[in-house]
Amino acid sequence: MKRTICILLALALALGCAACGSRGGRYGVKTVTTLVEQDYSLAFRVGDPTQDYVDAALKVLNARGRVDELANKWFGSRIIRFERDEQALEKLEEQPAPRDFIIGVDVNSFPMAYLSNGEFWGFDVELAMAVAELLGWNLKIQTIEKENVYIELSSGNIDCAWGGVALNDKEVEEGKYSEYGPYVHNDIVIAARGGSFIYNKLMLAGKSLAMCSTAEAMDALNSDEGIARRLGQTTRLAGGTIECFSYLFSGKCDVVLADTMAIYYFNCH
Repeated sequence: MKRTICILLALALALGCAACGSRGGRYGVKTVTTLVEQDYSLAFRVGDPTQDYVDAALKVLNARGRVDELANKWFGSRIIRFERDEQALEKLEEQPAPRDFIIGVDVNSFPMAYLSNGEFWGFDVELAMAVAELLGWNLKIQTIEKENVYIELSSGNIDCAWGGVALNDKEVEEGKYSEYGPYVHNDIVIAARGGSFIYNKLMLAGKSLAMCSTAEAMDALNSDEGIARRLGQTTRLAGGTIECFSYLFSGKCDVVLADTMAIYYFNCH
């Protein structure tokens, strides 16, 4: 597949990682404390019929089992929430015509969307590919910053904010764009190896933490001043989630700051 996936699988095998469903097990990864609760959704321009076509395609794919198939592949669990309707496309007033379909993804949201050897990859990327194929559209992907969803949509740079995006609640309430979802719950947490004796945030005193170098990760850590003060050494890594978990598995740190979706991924690979 992709080089990154091979590296992760090699890491998992080297460490004796258990099979899917081993969350919190001896060789798995467990959540110690939750810092930020959030959901992932899709975003479209208000009134854009693109949303109707994507909605119908997702319902059909879910009815055919494709969504569950991808969820099991990436997370080892059927945790993605879309409605099911095999006839959803047939119910549309007009059938989709060939076109470019441009989605914006946050490449810092592994395993939802990320770059591997210069190519976009991840659960959301594969799902968008399946939607575009079903609709007969040409999928184009570009990177966006999470805080720029409204700008990217309103300027026409993208048709949909898709990969690993937690939408701004205030912008949704103000009607700046149309929210589709949420389709999965994703928290930002501090996690430890399953076999460690770190069970809660009180046990983080003096512990070393590895985290991504993104502003979102720093904001999450600073959301609990007590934890930030209690921790020992904090290492910010430019290599993202993959490098953080590499530090954790190799014993270079005691805990990591990560998304729960990443924990699902590492616990089944």
